[in-house]
Amino acid sequence: MKSRGLLYLWAFPTTAVGLPLAAAALLSGGKGSVVDGVLEVHGPAAEFFLRRVVGLFLRGGASAITFGHVVLGRDARLLEVTRTHERVHVRQVERWGPLFLPVYLGASIWAKTRGGRAYEDNFLEKEAFQKSR
Repeated sequence: MKSRGLLYLWAFPTTAVGLPLAAAALLSGGKGSVVDGVLEVHGPAAEFFLRRVVGLFLRGGASAITFGHVVLGRDARLLEVTRTHERVHVRQVERWGPLFLPVYLGASIWAKTRGGRAYEDNFLEKEAFQKSR
């Protein structure tokens, strides 16, 4: 139990990015629940963020996104459908801690500069897709 608390603390800088987004989703009429120690939230603000903001970087946006121990989804069904994939990202954040976001960004840039795709060829996404199959 003690080590679990350390993982939450280690991941907290990334979780802190997701908390205001989760609050906005809830305040916009969304719903949230804790599943396996992860706050999952969906609602109008989360859908807007995933379609429009993430859509600036990823064609079509995203169905869900993980920030530490917070997962935002467009709706409850997509949170369920993407749960296995997003849990891989939760474990990655627990591994990388406050370095996760810079590592993720760096991996996307690295993939792109090598002629690949920033999302699909990011090694963190490849791991999540592989383990969620």
